[in-house]
Amino acid sequence: MASGKITKRSVDAWIAQKFEGFVWDDGIKGFGAKFSKSGAVVYVLQFRMGGRESSTRRYTIGSHGSPWTPTTARDEAQRLLILIAQGTDPAEADRQRRREAVDLAFDNYALRFERSVVKFGWKDQVARSLRLHVTPVLGKRPLPKIKRSDIVAVFDRMPQTQVANRRNVFAVLRRLFRWAVSRGDIDRSPMEGMETPPAVRPRDRWLSDDEVGRIWRQTYHTHPCFGPIVRLLIVTGQRREEVASLAWEELDQSELIWTLPGVRSKNGEPNVIPLNALAVAVLNDVAGSAVWPRRGKVFATSSGAGFTAYHKGKLKLDRLVAEDGGEPLQPWRLHDLRRTLATGFQRLGVRFEVTEAVLNHVGGSRAGVAGVYQRHDWKQEKREAMNMWSDHVASILVRSD
Repeated sequence: MASGKITKRSVDAWIAQKFEGFVWDDGIKGFGAKFSKSGAVVYVLQFRMGGRESSTRRYTIGSHGSPWTPTTARDEAQRLLILIAQGTDPAEADRQRRREAVDLAFDNYALRFERSVVKFGWKDQVARSLRLHVTPVLGKRPLPKIKRSDIVAVFDRMPQTQVANRRNVFAVLRRLFRWAVSRGDIDRSPMEGMETPPAVRPRDRWLSDDEVGRIWRQTYHTHPCFGPIVRLLIVTGQRREEVASLAWEELDQSELIWTLPGVRSKNGEPNVIPLNALAVAVLNDVAGSAVWPRRGKVFATSSGAGFTAYHKGKLKLDRLVAEDGGEPLQPWRLHDLRRTLATGFQRLGVRFEVTEAVLNHVGGSRAGVAGVYQRHDWKQEKREAMNMWSDHVASILVRSD
């Protein structure tokens, strides 16, 4: 076994001689170089972890050439020997460093967390919160190195006026770090001890009959997907994403039933929604005939993708309503249409339990012990309520023509 001082001169000489084998430095124990007949040189460090009883291990520092010269390789060997003396395995440290740089880089980890989410409504919130507010701040920072101050920076970047949004982002981040702890990727969440942003004051906006009529009329002048989506929101009371992602397979035209699967509902619970006359008319318009397709997206854009341009569609709808000659509308959101149906049901004398069944709420009459033992599906009552609501909206449209 050859030994000697590993320097630039000696390495060049061994290469010129086409030496093959190991040369161990006589100054730093375990530091050596492996020579091949081809002239390739690899710097290594041989060591033991745990004393003489443990087996010999060999760590590859790197190949001869930039950045590894005899001088830089010697310096690296000395650094590694200090780590070894402190009980750190350089190979394990290397693996951890590579893992942090790739697998545990926040942007990669966030995508993996997003893919793990199966709940439909929650999945959309996770994707939007991470893409718009979190990843632009945390970037490729390794998950184990993220501190509370980094999390604070995410919220400092968000406008204080976005009360609901800040609370949503907080919930997403808290779940992500809890998931990371459960997988053993980090020991503790950097969000431990952080206060949850204050709750949003519940909205109480609902639309009057006149407002419903004006909005309904102007939806025909908006995007061919957006207009029918809004009209279905009015007559079914379901959530925006649940309506926009509707598939023809979920509709039973003979029974006039829409079966919303649990994987697509916000709360994970399936729901059966009777289709009233106005809902059927909207779907006939979308299908282009009284016979509906058997499969595919109900609201597919020209590219075949699902519709997502809600903001643009809402701006145009508001502009059209503002120009229709009526009184200015107070600010409203698409979700207010859901509250409008619930309020309309109350005005029509629909039982509270039926309203909750239509809206697929799990609280109120469907929570706790009542939710466990009360298994009535309210199917007939829901159909009667939906038909009453359809007749009411139709009367609004007649009055406003």
